[in-house]
Amino acid sequence: MRRQVFDVLASWVGVILVVILLVGGGLLLWGAIFTHNQVHDQLAEQQIYFPPKAAFANPKPGTEITPSMIPSVSQYAGHQLLTGPQAQVYANDFIAVHLSELPMNGVYSKLSAASRADPTNKTLQAAVETAFKGTTLRGLLLQAYAFWTIGTIMFWGAIACFVFAIILGILAILGFRHARQTADDVELMPHSAVPAN
Repeated sequence: MRRQVFDVLASWVGVILVVILLVGGGLLLWGAIFTHNQVHDQLAEQQIYFPPKAAFANPKPGTEITPSMIPSVSQYAGHQLLTGPQAQVYANDFIAVHLSELPMNGVYSKLSAASRADPTNKTLQAAVETAFKGTTLRGLLLQAYAFWTIGTIMFWGAIACFVFAIILGILAILGFRHARQTADDVELMPHSAVPAN
């Protein structure tokens, strides 16, 4: 095969891959923006706010703000919950802490079973209701975090596609240039002379 033909074919393959990478990167970028916007808009509608900064001044176990919340929850003090990382912190470091203070560590299935076994226990029934609401909200927030994370992965996938498209585009251009500079009679792998016996 002539070197010139090989360079042209390889360059056209590069061009096709560039188009595929650009389309794939564009779709990934659209998916990332769509996912982040959906999570943001859905969370914004709920109007959930982190406790104000003043609430973190005296954290005490058993109160709204416990010492375990200072490293993570306090960084968002007073902010509205609008992003996936915020949803994760609120779910795992705020709601989960309060659920763990309920009887049976706030595990809904255990509380519900105990409440059914003792239907006259009002304290247990109230704990079941609180655990149900808290567990449901926590699960929804963690789903928002999961979708946000998927969107972030899609964003970085789009960046990778665009970077590879640029690299392949440069290589394709260099391949076409090399094909023009190569003489028509140059072989890709010249036949080596067969040694005489």
